[in-house]
This record gives sequence, C-alpha cells and structure tokens, in this order.
Amino acid sequence: MNKISTRQLYFLLACIMPAGKLLLLPTRLAEAAGNDLLFPAAACYLLEAGAVFCVLLLAERNTSLYDLLRERVGKVAAGILLALLSLFLLFAALLPLMEQRLFVQSIFYDTLPSLAAFAPFFLFAAYLCAKPLFSLGRMWDLLAPVAIAGLLGILVLSVGSAKFGALLPVGAGGGRGFLKGSAAAACWFFDAPLLLPMLGHIDAKKGTAWRGALFYLAGGGAILFYLAVFYAIYAETAVNQLFAFANTSKYFAGITVLGRIDYLFIFALALVMAFYAALPLQASVGCWTQTFRAKPLPVLLSVLFSALFFALLSLLDLRFGDVMDCISGTLFWIFPAMSAGLPLLLLLLLWRPRRA
Repeated sequence: MNKISTRQLYFLLACIMPAGKLLLLPTRLAEAAGNDLLFPAAACYLLEAGAVFCVLLLAERNTSLYDLLRERVGKVAAGILLALLSLFLLFAALLPLMEQRLFVQSIFYDTLPSLAAFAPFFLFAAYLCAKPLFSLGRMWDLLAPVAIAGLLGILVLSVGSAKFGALLPVGAGGGRGFLKGSAAAACWFFDAPLLLPMLGHIDAKKGTAWRGALFYLAGGGAILFYLAVFYAIYAETAVNQLFAFANTSKYFAGITVLGRIDYLFIFALALVMAFYAALPLQASVGCWTQTFRAKPLPVLLSVLFSALFFALLSLLDLRFGDVMDCISGTLFWIFPAMSAGLPLLLLLLLWRPRRA
C-alpha cells in the first residue's frame, strides 16, 4: 500500500518533529523569556497541535490538497495556493538548515571547517526529496526508536545536574516576557504546513485527527521537560549556551570515568535532525509534483532546491545572527499566520464529513 500509515504518522509527530526543536530554540527562549521559557513554548505547542488537528481532519478525505482545492476554487487558484505554500516551506527551511550546519561544524569538528564539509548533506537532501512522499513512512519507522533512545539517554544523563529552583519565581517575566518568548519561538513551529503536501498519502481513519494532535503534544511534553532541565542546569547563563542538548549530559558524574558516552545519544539525535531538516524541502517538492505530476519533476526540483540552499548558506555563511534576528524577530508573524491560520482557513474552506 502506497500510503503513510497512522502508526508512521504518529512516529513523525511524537518522535521526529520534536528533534527539530532541540538546537537553538532553548537558547532563544531563555533569552526572550528567562526562567518562564516553558510558558511560551507550551503556548506554541498548543497552537500548533490545534493546527495539526485541522490538517488531519482534512486528511480523512483521503484526497490530495491540490485535488481538494481544485474541486472548490479551480485549477489555477489551486496551483497558486500550492505555489505559495511551497514558497513558505522553502522560507521555513532556511533556519533549520543553517542550524544543522552550525551544529555539525561546532560539535563534531575540533576546528571550524569550511562549508564544503557540510556539502554532502545537500546530496542526501536531493536524494530524499526525489523519493515519493509515502516512502517517508518507512524511514520514520526506523528513526522513531533512534529519536526516543537519543532524547531519553540525554535526559537521563542530564537530569541529575538540574537545580529546578532556577525556574522560580514563576511569572517573573510577566506578560511581556510571555509574548516576547512566543514570538521568538514561532519560527520553530511550522509542523502543520509540513503535513499539508502529505494529504492523500496518509491512510487516515476516523479519530486520526485527535490522536495525531495528542501524539504531537506528547512529543511537546518531552521537549518541555528538556527545556526545564536545560534552564535548571544553566540558569542565567542559558542565554549563552548554543546547541546545549549536546552539552547538558556531559555534567553526568560517570562521564569522567566512562568518557563521553553521551555522544552515542547525540549522534542518534543528529541523525534524526538531518532527516527533519530536509523535510521542508521534501514537502515543497511535493507541492509542485501534486500540481503538475510530471515524472522528471521531483528529481529536477530536488536538485534545484538543494543547489539553491547550498548557494544561500554559502552566501550567508557569516550572517547567521542577522538571519536569526530577521526570521525570529522581524518576520516571526509569518509562521503563526501560515502554521495556524492557513490550516484553519483550509479546514473551513474544504472540510466535509467523511462518507461512511
């Protein structure tokens, strides 16, 4: 069956997507909200879970997004809307790819290498994007236990070093800190739009929508616990801890005897993150292939998008701080508009009760 099963979908929502929140989101939240970082993160997760619910209700129609739109607004308008969604996904892909590059270069190399050291990732991304969407489900079957083992291992090694009193007093940042933190975190929450090109490829059943939202929240709960551990270890210095998930576990007492055994878990999560970082490109290709359905198109677009982002990362090699400030500061509003507003709008426009 050329469909993504509900089991594979739940693996994506609960295990794969949380991995994309571990790199710089904790530091950005600590900078914006201080010890109240859990509250804006929880708000973003609740909003995105509602958007995931809306998308999965549409998935119960078992029809692609393009076909759903074509029935309601016509071919031209459907093509335009899919093109806009593709452009948003390409825009959303920039920050995860820059994060991934900096993480690999900072953690796995003793000296900072050139961008060429990260070039093989784009070959991997081009291959992955050329694969049909339904084939991703088999990858998630394999990646889910790797993600669970990686995050669980890091949490177990880290929690003993946490001083949870650092999270007190609750509400110290006030409403301003909450709003600032929510805005700063928004650019990491575009998971619902990633699901839209998968419509028609998901073997959705009755109840998939609310179960999917619960699995997404379960993954969010794990990230919230990690955020609490992260701030409880670093407290006021958390704002300076880039890629902290690769460092919180090194304070475990047994590390001095056993060596950096935590790298097993760090490598496991890095593998999952590589697949997640390529997912927006895959989804963007899916938007175009739904619209035109030409056999050579996925391969051509995969190569084009991978080459485009390699060129962009080369151009912005030393401008990551500026890019981060622009995306998570000036342009943060694009993400809730597209991640929460678009799925709700599409649900109101397209949803009909599933026929018995």
